[in-house]
Amino acid sequence: MTTALIPHRVGLLARYPAFPSQYIEPRTIEVWVPAQYVAAPERPCGVLYMHDGQNLWYPAAASGQAWNVDLALAALIDQGVVPPTIVVAIPNHPQLRFREYMPQAPAAAERGRAAVEAYARRAHLPEGDEVLQADRYLAFLVDELKPFIDAHYRTLPDAAHTALLGSSMGGLISLYALTQYPAVFGGAGCVSTHWPALDGITVDWLPGHLPDPATHRIYFDFGTQDIDRDYEPYQRRVDAMLRAAGYTAGQNWLTIKDDGAGHRENFWAARLPAALRFLLGQQ
Repeated sequence: MTTALIPHRVGLLARYPAFPSQYIEPRTIEVWVPAQYVAAPERPCGVLYMHDGQNLWYPAAASGQAWNVDLALAALIDQGVVPPTIVVAIPNHPQLRFREYMPQAPAAAERGRAAVEAYARRAHLPEGDEVLQADRYLAFLVDELKPFIDAHYRTLPDAAHTALLGSSMGGLISLYALTQYPAVFGGAGCVSTHWPALDGITVDWLPGHLPDPATHRIYFDFGTQDIDRDYEPYQRRVDAMLRAAGYTAGQNWLTIKDDGAGHRENFWAARLPAALRFLLGQQ
């Protein structure tokens, strides 16, 4: 499977329609590279994998407000704040988004199983259907997509130069990926993380599952309007878990409260530079 890099608003973009997978439904994968990728052909780049990929740079696909990841990241690279970084945009599957992004391991506990069963009834899923598919989604990232990216682009493939970022349920799956594959991913950006999903079972599960703070970096933020107004109690619990696990605020973990911000792309786009600086910049 080959494709060409074509000029984008800034940098260049490649598109892989119906990217094949044995784990998930095929979807179009897009890869953005900064101008420096072409200007310095001897230099490999770190990689940022982003969920809800259709919202990253196309306003029409993002209810009128894209994240403008390419513009934000290009500006930070030009300023020397972060090194040249490749972005891999993975779109959600509209009918499977919750099921692919909801962390699966927390459902193994008794309270988790009850919450998943209640969700399956509400969603009218067939009996015996695989309700949560996050482990399959992560297997796609780790076993199929990342090897393809590392083989076809000049990347720094180690965990220290490989991060994930997403919002809402995308924040949950970013953190979950870090817990399940700490040797693959070294950083997670969790924007307006939807902690209340399935009665907050992910928060209950986190103690004992956080990756080593010596080698990992985690960014969180939340607003105070819309459904974000429900997030602070959960986030403060998670913050306490991070401290107990040896994380240090401002060093390998950062939580930002954005007063007045709601649960929408324009607020996430406004906070994106802070997330990128923390995840990708030199500490």
